Amino acid sequence: MLSKIASKSVRRGPATLIRRFSHDVHPSLKRVDDASKGGAACSSLTKWSSSQGNTRQFQRVSNPEAVMAPKTGVSTRSITSITLKTGSNGVLCKGNFSLQLHPQRSFSSTADLPPHQEIGMPSLSPTMEEGNIARWVKKEGDKVHPGDVICEVETDKATVEMESMEDGYLAKIVKGDGSQGIKVGEVIAITVEEEEHIQNFKDYTPSKSGTAVPETTKPSEPETSEKQKPQAPAVHVEKNESKPSQKSPSEDRIFASPLARKLAEDHNVSLSSVKGTGPDGRIVKADIEDYLASQGKESPAPAPAHKVSEGAGLDYSDIPHSQIRKVTAARLLTSKQTIPHYYLTVDTCMDKLIELRSELNSLQEASGGKRISVNDLVIKAAALALKKIPACNSSWTNDYIRQYHNVNINVAVQTDNGLYVPVVRDADKKGLSKISEDVKNLAQKARENSLKPDDYEGGTFTVSNLGGPFGIKQFCAIINPPQAAILAVGAAEKRVIPGDGTELYKFGSFMSATLSCDHRVIDGAMGAEWLKAFKGYIENPESMLL
Repeated sequence: MLSKIASKSVRRGPATLIRRFSHDVHPSLKRVDDASKGGAACSSLTKWSSSQGNTRQFQRVSNPEAVMAPKTGVSTRSITSITLKTGSNGVLCKGNFSLQLHPQRSFSSTADLPPHQEIGMPSLSPTMEEGNIARWVKKEGDKVHPGDVICEVETDKATVEMESMEDGYLAKIVKGDGSQGIKVGEVIAITVEEEEHIQNFKDYTPSKSGTAVPETTKPSEPETSEKQKPQAPAVHVEKNESKPSQKSPSEDRIFASPLARKLAEDHNVSLSSVKGTGPDGRIVKADIEDYLASQGKESPAPAPAHKVSEGAGLDYSDIPHSQIRKVTAARLLTSKQTIPHYYLTVDTCMDKLIELRSELNSLQEASGGKRISVNDLVIKAAALALKKIPACNSSWTNDYIRQYHNVNINVAVQTDNGLYVPVVRDADKKGLSKISEDVKNLAQKARENSLKPDDYEGGTFTVSNLGGPFGIKQFCAIINPPQAAILAVGAAEKRVIPGDGTELYKFGSFMSATLSCDHRVIDGAMGAEWLKAFKGYIENPESMLL
């Protein structure tokens, strides 16, 4: 695998290949002639080997200026010669050596911890700050390949599968099933390249910074003395020695799952007397049940969180916030506090649209297609109105108003897990049959909590319909940032209206639609123009087919 990475680096020119080694790595004197001949910054490879028989090849770069150190998390020092010892790594350049320390791969400073990789909680959506582990698909000791799903991560939007990027073995699961509130970048697992190294990580615990906790640290020579001797013939990188790390006060805290704490509280069990078997020694429900069994107490079936206030006599239940509920609450609060909302409402006659829908569904059933709903027609009308009044298809920034050329309609979908807004892309260009198919598929994914980021990101306008499913006559929706408008659709109802000619009166179906606008982007007259165009498409639906 490493030779493939090296070859890619050769083709890409100035890319620098960085790897860390265990404590016994040393350079060999053998040189390997350039295999790529032609191009890029790499002209030869230098081989590094260890006493364990491992061999690695790295680039010798003919153009030192082309090799750029990463901007963050890396320290670089140019020296004329080098002695590699514990925990060091290097990239060999022509004329000078470049010693670089990089936090992405963590390797042992002792023989007990061989080379390994720490896997952090990924950022799977633009608004994600923390996530939960829904479940681990792979277990400790399992072999993993690139593309294998190793776990399912619950983000602020949906549950997403996390895939492995490299070959190796899952040596340690740091955050187990059900772990919550894991910050982006926090270590959740450890992988190794060799199967025999798995046992070394049985009791491994990463530091808060996301890397292994060294046992001791010996300071290196002062930076000023190195600057005074820039032309020294050799610089020796000292071996990191370790001293016992001191326990912080937070380490005395007992970690337990909420269910385990509740069970212990119900049975007057002290958590300090229970040994945890969860990740990092965390006490889980099974630990409390085992303790009760050993004490001769019977553990009843868990009951829902239920509390009774002794003073007021109130009966209530506390329901924990789901991840999507937290994010929805935060975004809607920000929207109402920072966006100057105003609302415009119009009533539209639905008679012609209902008649057209009936004819189209007859054709759909005859061809084996899916039925078209009123909401599908509303989405199409909204998309065409945005195309006609493009100023409403915009968002606000501090420096400019961004007007979108794509019309991507988010559709609000209520589920047991919370509110989702999957997106129908290029709704103005799609036919009614395709829109209907997309909406049904996305709604099903939302109910199954299986939406991917591509399914809900990139919307430019939102439609929320509480009329058809719930019979709500009219309501005002909250704008979905960074969008500038949202359409709230009510139920169609029969009304008595004045008749034509000899008829004194007649009946008609009318639907209320309310447009919530960001006044920074959409002025009142502009919002009214959009509603006029929307009403025209609804009352004359044949024009949507032109």
